Amino acid sequence: MDTARQTVRSILFLLLACLAAPALASQNTLLILGDSLSAAYGVPTEQAWVQLLKQRLDRNGLSQWQVVNASISGETTDGGARRLPGLLEDNEPDVVLIELGGNDGLRGFPPQVIEANLAEMIALVQDSGARAILVGMQIPPNYGQRYTQMFADIYPTLSDRYDTALVPFFLQGIYDQDGMMQDDGIHPSVDAQPQLLDNVWPVLEPTLH
Repeated sequence: MDTARQTVRSILFLLLACLAAPALASQNTLLILGDSLSAAYGVPTEQAWVQLLKQRLDRNGLSQWQVVNASISGETTDGGARRLPGLLEDNEPDVVLIELGGNDGLRGFPPQVIEANLAEMIALVQDSGARAILVGMQIPPNYGQRYTQMFADIYPTLSDRYDTALVPFFLQGIYDQDGMMQDDGIHPSVDAQPQLLDNVWPVLEPTLH
């Protein structure tokens, strides 16, 4: 009798495992590698654009996508490049959204260094078999026309070189609008979070199908 029970239990276990396997296989991972703009700096986490993204995925029938937010306030392209190999290994993402470079620009880092770090990250993502999405940034004009233009050009240049999807400018419709920036003039306010998502969504959504 005990042997029969064990046999039945084994069969049931195998059936449950077979049923669970397709569900596990259908899961996809979106990794967000960003700085304070994606790390909910100065805003409640539940109102930040990444959380709003999770809600939109569910509403649009994309609940099979899990979002891993690896963004850190103050992060630079150098830090992102150093962290990315471990993140790729641990999470095995299907899509990686790279939202970095703003802190580098504000600190006046050489554009060539910023571009090289971003290029390294894109190459790592593509070599892993995942798709990369690059989020474009711009810096204030008080850094000088030559530097601000060189900085802005980094993103479309890399998008063309590596054939990656590009969000043209993350802060479009935000940076120059009343009430859309926090008092520091650098970070988007709570009211700006839906617009951040709207800026990303038209580029992100097609990669999720």
